[in-house]
Amino acid sequence: MNKQELLKAVAKKAEITNVESEEILKAFVDSVKDSLKKGDKIQLVGFGSFFTVKRAARKGVNPKTKQPINIPAKKVAKFSPGKELKELVNKGK
Repeated sequence: MNKQELLKAVAKKAEITNVESEEILKAFVDSVKDSLKKGDKIQLVGFGSFFTVKRAARKGVNPKTKQPINIPAKKVAKFSPGKELKELVNKGK
């Protein structure tokens, strides 16, 4: 499902216009970005959690030149599905 398909599905389920669903999705995404940027964790019970983790600096290898390189430390965004979402996804198996 791409963004446009998601917007249409949200609009249909919430019985709102596509423009309104786009505004809602944009507000949600912006809010998640702002919270993660501050280092906050977002928990949506039954769905999952968005959070950041620190990756330590490490040594790597440039695959093209085979030369060693230093990969700097950084923070990355992660998503962990909640129990209900995990169960829902695995029901089809």
